[in-house]
Amino acid sequence: VRPAHYAESSGINAEYGDGELFAKLLTDEAMWHLEDNRAVVLTLEKFNKVEWWGTVMKGDPEISTKKVQPENSKLGDLDGETRSMVEKMMYDQRQKAAGLPTSDDEKKAETMRKFMEQHPEMDFSKCKWG
Repeated sequence: VRPAHYAESSGINAEYGDGELFAKLLTDEAMWHLEDNRAVVLTLEKFNKVEWWGTVMKGDPEISTKKVQPENSKLGDLDGETRSMVEKMMYDQRQKAAGLPTSDDEKKAETMRKFMEQHPEMDFSKCKWG
């Protein structure tokens, strides 16, 4: 398993023997086990956890992810990393709706502000921001 490619090379006839994945994976998180001595079960973790995949392998028939109804969940039910990501997405969505900078925009502005403080000898008056 590579970030965007899967190849089965054990000689076992598999439904997915070789091909390009729909999107990138976290290869360090890929696992497999043999189930009932007859099926190889792969566990693959997506690089972009919030992206819905219409298929596993490019070129395969796709499902309409617009028809998928995700379960409602409470923020308290989520693990720390997922909760943090969802809270950031909700904050950014509110900021965009209000015409305000997102968390990434705020982070970039803070980085630039610090850089400007560290380099008072530089003239930033003609810089175009945004």
